[in-house]
Amino acid sequence: MGQRIWRSMLEKRKGSRLHFTLIDPDKTEPWEAEKIARTAYEYGTDYVLVGGSLGVSPQATDAIVEAVKKFDVPVIIFPGALNNVSSKADAAFFLNIINSDDPYYHGIAQVQGSLIVLRHGLEPIPTCYVIVGYGGTAGYMARARPVPYEKPELVAAHSLACAMMGSKVIYLEAGSGAPRPVPPEAVLLSKEFLKAAEMEALLIVGGGIRSAEIARDLALAGADGIVTGTIVEQNPEALREIVKTFKEV
Repeated sequence: MGQRIWRSMLEKRKGSRLHFTLIDPDKTEPWEAEKIARTAYEYGTDYVLVGGSLGVSPQATDAIVEAVKKFDVPVIIFPGALNNVSSKADAAFFLNIINSDDPYYHGIAQVQGSLIVLRHGLEPIPTCYVIVGYGGTAGYMARARPVPYEKPELVAAHSLACAMMGSKVIYLEAGSGAPRPVPPEAVLLSKEFLKAAEMEALLIVGGGIRSAEIARDLALAGADGIVTGTIVEQNPEALREIVKTFKEV
């Protein structure tokens, strides 16, 4: 199992910010995933996340991972459920959905998932998932209580709690198709809280990131990484500018 992918993330972060491309197995055919991975890789994505919140099967996940692995980009499972884990991937974000009201996501899922991750030989990356604002399908399925957009201090408190509980990655999520992203103010305050507490974790942001301007604002606020999804298909040139801008600010 080891920590190869996690160490690569830390090493890459020394040189630039990180970009993740998310592919949902329920909404993507393998040939589409291959096309997406090729484009994203050419434009500078660092990692491909594979996962979804609804309708994902192990077979579909395997097929998507195999398609993506044709390119020299690490694949990380971003599990919406236990049926979204593939032994063909490199690692898995081992999730705690901190603002879910369902106790299943605060222990039971992790206990069940631990053996699957171990038997698949996947590298687990402890990740705390904070659902913000819109929340989308992920928020609904996880029975989350999304943190309001206009409460950056509450988002930051969640981030701090994530770090204090030992998470290596803190993922602030506005939800797939979100009308607006996580506010830069929430990212900035999260980084300030982590610094004040002398806690180290990578802070990544996803949902609603559709322009280079948004990517720039998140970079200036201190985000270590961003996650984009369907834009790679809808507007490849926008993705190019998003990745370029986020990494160069």
